[in-house]
Amino acid sequence: MTVVVGLMSGTSLDGISAAVVRFARDGERVSADLLAHDVFPYDEAQRDRLARALREGTPEEYCRVNFDLGELLASAAVRVIAESGVSRREIAAIASHGQTVWHVPGHSTWQVGESSVIAERLGRPVISDFRVRDMAAGGQGAPLVPIADALLFSAPHWRALQNIGGIGNVTVVPPNGGVVGVRAFDTGPGVVVIDGVTRALVSGMRFDVNGTLARQGAPIDDVVEASLRDPYFSAPPPKSTGRELFTPDYIAGFISQCRAVRPDATPSDVIATAVEFTARSIADAYRRFLPEPVKDVVISGGGAKNPALVEAIARQLPDKTLVQFDALYFDGEAKEAVAFALLGFLHLEGMPGNVPAATGAAGARVLGKMTPA
Repeated sequence: MTVVVGLMSGTSLDGISAAVVRFARDGERVSADLLAHDVFPYDEAQRDRLARALREGTPEEYCRVNFDLGELLASAAVRVIAESGVSRREIAAIASHGQTVWHVPGHSTWQVGESSVIAERLGRPVISDFRVRDMAAGGQGAPLVPIADALLFSAPHWRALQNIGGIGNVTVVPPNGGVVGVRAFDTGPGVVVIDGVTRALVSGMRFDVNGTLARQGAPIDDVVEASLRDPYFSAPPPKSTGRELFTPDYIAGFISQCRAVRPDATPSDVIATAVEFTARSIADAYRRFLPEPVKDVVISGGGAKNPALVEAIARQLPDKTLVQFDALYFDGEAKEAVAFALLGFLHLEGMPGNVPAATGAAGARVLGKMTPA
């Protein structure tokens, strides 16, 4: 039995998701027991600072953010360990994804959240920088969650696991799991466009709570169709994307398009258009790139909590059964933190953490860098 803490700060900049997970290995099979999970939201100042650094940081700001985020990650780890009831000395390692500052598909990637700060505060080894080895091997460095989908969340039939965080990504898992036959890629936006237009148009709202505003609006189909003509959506997998595409300028342009096509468009109309665009991008990716006989689609991430988006995806995929991850396993908010805890466990075991068919890497690689305690 090996206990690992997983830490994740995602594209949506909501906060730090932290999980304490106990793993066991039997040959190539791995099992996981979630001992504790919590989300530690960023306050408005922290969120604004991260968002600013992601789009226009100076060298000094990046330097400071790297160490300050390390402190926040360490604090989240301390708190979730306390919640788990596990003593700190039982923790084999802290597996920290950190926060992506920039990601250049096919070339390079950069995450901050200084591992040495976490190691100093916790007195435990830290494994970080999970994406870089895959990219050095010619991969996209993303998505990395597919290894957890394959090892922990398979079914007796073909299954798609759709994460809807800031960015949307799908993993296709063959019957009864295993890495052979697994494929994965980023479908496009998760909630990054929906949240972006909501923040821009509705004062004081960070996201459309329960999809209420989207349900009051009418999607602008011409804008949806135009948005789907971006070359990313027709590019074949493996592929990945992020805030490098869905920038503040992109959000502003999306709103401008809506108002150009429909001058009397309300904020609800624009948000509904973002929801429809996101749902269509997911469904189009399935039709283009998933020939496997997928029976059910297991959804997780913040977007899975938006009923308007879930309903739109269901309309676009009438031949698939949509199932909430929470209904099958545990709180879906914990899934990515559990996935990175698994990557930390695999690093400790000397086992590969990437799925080359998903990332395009030259082969299977052990992921992450170890910072000793």
